[in-house]
Amino acid sequence: MFPTMSVSIDDLTTTNFEELTPEEVEEKVNIFKAYMEQLPQKALNLGVRILLALLFLAIGMWIIKMIRKIVKHSMTKAKVDTGVIQFTDSFIKVCLYVILLFMIAGSFGLDAASVVAVVGSAGVAIGLALQGSLSNFAGGILILILKPFRVGDYIKEDSKGNEGNVTEIQMFYTKLLTVDGRTVVLPNGTLANTSLVNYTTAQFRRLDVTVGISYDADIPTARKALYDYVYANELVIKDRDIIISVDELAESSINLSVKCFVKTEDYWTLRAQILEGLKGALDEAGVLIPFPQLDLHIVSNEKS
Repeated sequence: MFPTMSVSIDDLTTTNFEELTPEEVEEKVNIFKAYMEQLPQKALNLGVRILLALLFLAIGMWIIKMIRKIVKHSMTKAKVDTGVIQFTDSFIKVCLYVILLFMIAGSFGLDAASVVAVVGSAGVAIGLALQGSLSNFAGGILILILKPFRVGDYIKEDSKGNEGNVTEIQMFYTKLLTVDGRTVVLPNGTLANTSLVNYTTAQFRRLDVTVGISYDADIPTARKALYDYVYANELVIKDRDIIISVDELAESSINLSVKCFVKTEDYWTLRAQILEGLKGALDEAGVLIPFPQLDLHIVSNEKS
C-alpha cells in the first residue's frame, strides 16, 4: 500500500488566508513545506511500485504461458480431443490472468475481498450484462460433452447458413474456415442451441447438380450423356446409385437432376469437375442448353 501522508494539504486549498492570524498562517505554510518535502519521496515510491508491477506482470505472463504449454503438452500426450484441449487452454488462460491482475492490484492497496464483495452484491446486474458470455461458455461445455462436432469436421449451421471446417473450439466461440479461405467466428451459445449438419460424420456425401436442356432436346439422349460422363469420373462411388431424372419443367428449359455419391473429402473437387464437364458431355451429344427466352405472339384485330 502507499505510505500514509503525515500532513494534509486540503486545508490550504480551502482556507481564506485573510481571516487567519500570523501564527495560523505560519502553521499553514509549515504544512505546505512539509508536504512538498515528502512529495519527491512519495513520487519515487510510486514509480518503484509501477516498475515492480510491470516486472511482476511480465514474469506472471511468462509463468502463465509455461503452465498452458505444460497442460497442452500433457493433454496432447494423453490423446485428448483437440476441442477439449483448446477449450481447457482458453479457460486456464482467462482464470490465470484474472488471478494475476488481482495480485498486481493488491500490491497497490486494492483489497481483493472488497472487490469480491462488490461483485457479489452486484451479481444480478453483472449476470444480466454477461448473460451472452455465460451462455457461450455453457454452450462450449455442452459442445465438448455432447460432441455434435469436433475440430476438423465440416459443418453447416442453420441460423445464418455458415459452413466450413472447424479449426478451433474456444471458451466462448468456435472458428470455422470456409472453402474460400474466410474465418467465421461463431458464438458457442448459438451453435449449442441451433440445428446443424455435420458432413464429416458420414463417409459418403451425395452430390446434387441441376442442368437444363432445351424443350426440343431428346430426354433419353441427354440422360445417357450425363450418366456416361458421371460414371466415368473416378471420384464417383460406383456401387451407389447414380440417378439422372427430370426435376422440373421450367419456363425455358427441362431441368435434369444429377445425383451421385462421393467420399466426403472429395465432395468439392467432384462438384467442380461435374459442373465443368456436364456441358461438354451435352455438347458432344448434340443436346442444347437453352438460355432464358420468351415467345411473343402478335394478334392483329384489323378488319380488311
